[in-house]
Amino acid sequence: MTLYVVRRLATGLVLALLVTLITFLLLSPSFDGVVRSILGSAATPESVAALKERFGLDRPLLVQYGDWLGGVLQGDFGRSYFTSQEVAPAVASRLSVTLSVVLVALAVTVLISVTLGVLAAWRGGGVDRAAQGVSLVGYLIPNLLIAIVLVYVFAIQLGWLPATGYTPLSENPGRWATSILIPVIALVIAGIANMAAQVRGSMIDELRKDYVRTLRTRGISTRSVVLRHALRNAAGPALTVMSLEFISMLGGALIIENVFALPGFGSYAFNSSLQGDIPVIMGITLFTVLLVVCVNLVTDLVNGWLNPKARVL
Repeated sequence: MTLYVVRRLATGLVLALLVTLITFLLLSPSFDGVVRSILGSAATPESVAALKERFGLDRPLLVQYGDWLGGVLQGDFGRSYFTSQEVAPAVASRLSVTLSVVLVALAVTVLISVTLGVLAAWRGGGVDRAAQGVSLVGYLIPNLLIAIVLVYVFAIQLGWLPATGYTPLSENPGRWATSILIPVIALVIAGIANMAAQVRGSMIDELRKDYVRTLRTRGISTRSVVLRHALRNAAGPALTVMSLEFISMLGGALIIENVFALPGFGSYAFNSSLQGDIPVIMGITLFTVLLVVCVNLVTDLVNGWLNPKARVL
């Protein structure tokens, strides 16, 4: 197992190198535009060349990438071209905002999806139709529309929740909860659509297998068969969907954070991309790849713990 973890981490590092290198090469044609954007409309060719030299953008691309990579290995991710703020602390602070929303949304999504999926496969009938209806609504209605409707109803019309802004958990837990409630609901509705359908399908497949009939003939209660045996075996596909859903929520945060003015990872990435802030874009890319690698690794380890047949030694 240790060898497997080391191999997966090494593969993840190689993937991070390739993704950041490709990102840097794709950004390279925009170097002149970024420098002119910083200097403004009065920029002269001499001032553009001087600023490119100051940022080191006049050197060969592989040399620039090598310098950036060397800095990263020493814990220096560079500074923003526009604010001079260090990239690593800025990304870390915004990532904590995004994770506080995404992790809560993911936990609620898993709880509701597993409950709906198990009940739909176990009970069938009206519960099954209700679960499929919820999934259908989540598929059909985009996050952005859900967020706008929730803001209009709960923030503007009823005044129960703030429409925008974020309060850190350490500052005021109550205000933190109200500040993320609408974004969490918007992410949960979309997340349930995928997970509930996957859990329902996996549970139906498990409940039709021979070992389930054997357990029932031995007098084991239906509740025990469903919750202790079938659900455990159906957890593998659900875990895979959960990891994909986590990544999808990170992407959805880009829209949600801009709608609710949350100072998170998604809005930071969006604004940095519009400005062409190269050090920030590179830092965000690296953090994102490493986060995805870690999530997939944890998913594989939990899947192997739940199902020894899927364990990789």
